[in-house]
Amino acid sequence: MRPQFLTGADAAAYVADGMTVLTVGMTLVGAAESVLKPLEERFLRTGHPRDLTLFHAAGQSDREQGIQHFAHPGMTRRIIGAHWGLAPTWMELISNDKVEAYCLPQGQIMHLLRDMGAGLKGHLSKVGLGTFIDPRFEGGKMNARTQALPDLVELVNFQGEEYLYYHEVPIDLCLIRGTTADEHGNITFEDEALKLEVLPAVLATKHFGGKVIVQVKQIAKAGSLHAKQVLIPGGFVDVVVVSDNPETDHRQSSSFYFDPAYSGDIRVPDGEMEPTPWSVRKLIGRRAAMLLQPNVTINLGTGIPNDEIGGVIVEEGLSDDILITVESGVYGGVPLGGVDFGVAKNMEALLEHSSQFDFYNGTGVDFTFMGVGQIDGHGHVNATKFSGKSTGAGGFIDITQFAKTVVFCTTFTANGLQVDWKGQQLRIVREGKFKKFVNHVEQVSFNGLLALERGQRVLVVTERAVFRWTPSGWELIEVAPGVDVNRDIISQMAFTPRISPTLARTTPRIYQDHPFGLRDLLGGV
Repeated sequence: MRPQFLTGADAAAYVADGMTVLTVGMTLVGAAESVLKPLEERFLRTGHPRDLTLFHAAGQSDREQGIQHFAHPGMTRRIIGAHWGLAPTWMELISNDKVEAYCLPQGQIMHLLRDMGAGLKGHLSKVGLGTFIDPRFEGGKMNARTQALPDLVELVNFQGEEYLYYHEVPIDLCLIRGTTADEHGNITFEDEALKLEVLPAVLATKHFGGKVIVQVKQIAKAGSLHAKQVLIPGGFVDVVVVSDNPETDHRQSSSFYFDPAYSGDIRVPDGEMEPTPWSVRKLIGRRAAMLLQPNVTINLGTGIPNDEIGGVIVEEGLSDDILITVESGVYGGVPLGGVDFGVAKNMEALLEHSSQFDFYNGTGVDFTFMGVGQIDGHGHVNATKFSGKSTGAGGFIDITQFAKTVVFCTTFTANGLQVDWKGQQLRIVREGKFKKFVNHVEQVSFNGLLALERGQRVLVVTERAVFRWTPSGWELIEVAPGVDVNRDIISQMAFTPRISPTLARTTPRIYQDHPFGLRDLLGGV
């Protein structure tokens, strides 16, 4: 019942050829680098362990670390995960058929872990129907090498309704991270920025007789930890590794070692939070925020939403009127983006990761704001695969499928777009090389036809135009001042939208480089 206390290299020796290894983290939050680094070094030195299956929920990298340590041909045979947008080597391996690759929705992996920990054979859900997760589409198989392999997702009929059944994934070893372990292996998480899905992961691993390895920053005397602060009881822990270089290998997030504002220990004044620089992305974020109403709960996805909209809400003094959530479990505050996505300052609450997706799947947020890569005339959206490279779904499918209003935030074209807004007029200086409004999306991440059946409100906000999804197709409902509909909008689309008979002009107030009075503009369509 008592764990072993080992070095990272000795703990890495537990990983044997052919094992299924479950890692828990988000971006670099939770990454057990003191074990991952020697594990990679061991493979490069000896060629072992080989033929691993890497199983993970959220994306777990900052383009260099985290699950990138597994990204070697021969070391990992199969990856089952949700997101690889910050793991470039994994995207290359997947797109070049160097590894078997399954993508499953982030929340469904967490709920599958919880169900496996409870002794169930899988997880039943409506999440993923009508998307590339659905076996009638791609079954979550992300390359040609995976197509002939067994499905991990099955279409079933239960009580006259369609569901997806996510099959169990037996786990041999789980690698997680906490802050403090006592001598009996009880684990607390006081310095960590997120709670994540550590307990469901541990219980699922134990159900299959697997080993649990936990990296921590420090050891405490047995019995000295407050029982309510212990998230993982010592009886579930097999190995504890104390990080020997925590400033490098046990960082709170990629960009910083430790800041008490990100673990909820202090709140900083709003005035200390710098506004984001003025840019076309901020312009889109401002226009998207105008769709909000007071007293709503919202979700911010990666990209423009998370990087811009949270900051806009704070700048405009609306933090007490609009409750921001992030899929990591964050409620309130100002979220970070990029390699620190999922972390926030001044949180009001922080839920365990799988509980957050209970809310997204069961109740659904009032508004979700999501980035997007492609949109087609059928109302389908692609946010997961571009030119054969798979970023993966993350929490996108879980959240968009049940949100009451879905707002996709994007520049109108990609790769090289330049605009200016002098004199409160928008001018397209140079178009991007790639059109985002296409005939057919490369992969269906969001199904517009099913959204109509569910009664969802769906909009697209760009720097030059706002569209609304209707039973008759996409309707152009607003254009920016200075924009020509035919030259700047229709000619840059592969399909022709309906033009609203009450086509509006975007208020020029959003072009100000100081707060623009968002409160007065809330609910603007």
